[in-house]
Amino acid sequence: TGVVPFMALLLLQRRPVAGRALLVTGSSCPGQGLCRSNVQEQTRRQVALLNATAQDLFSLYLKCQGEPFSSESDKLCNPTGIFFPAFRVNRTSERKEVMVAMYKLFAFLNASLGNITRDQEELNPTAKELLDRLHNTTKTTRGLISNLTCLLCKNYNIFQVDVRYGESSKGKGTFKKKQQGCQVLRKYVQVIGQAARVLLPHLSPS
Repeated sequence: TGVVPFMALLLLQRRPVAGRALLVTGSSCPGQGLCRSNVQEQTRRQVALLNATAQDLFSLYLKCQGEPFSSESDKLCNPTGIFFPAFRVNRTSERKEVMVAMYKLFAFLNASLGNITRDQEELNPTAKELLDRLHNTTKTTRGLISNLTCLLCKNYNIFQVDVRYGESSKGKGTFKKKQQGCQVLRKYVQVIGQAARVLLPHLSPS
């Protein structure tokens, strides 16, 4: 456990390991002057895009893993028991609380996507459509994290957030790697819809 600033967290995002940093406020927010003028609208679009493409990514992932994942996804991809950031905010939560919860969620997701992409490059190197979608989703997620970082710094002077990353699949067997990927993506499908419903009203033009 330790205090890790945003910039260090951005470097850690592709490392799918558990790690923590404490949420604090301070006077030296590193991204304060880096926000684009349309950062709020861009964040809205990124969340909407991730929500719109999550189910297709999960379905394509299952298709590329073959049996038994194609026919027994409800059983094998049940996310119960895997770590995923708790998402306890709702539309009535304070905007600051929502933004922090979003940062935790997408920092975790970004690391998990790196983990899944690495495994699929090893297990399904010819699955071009899947790999392209994983890379595109990761790119969108990184952009979203950058924008959330900027908004948290600019609006709330928050530059350190408590983030926990999931378990790495490195060293696991083929079946376990495939299963961990489908569990994370199934949970992602469930959570991203809720995240979009909660966040988008907070980003609506005033």
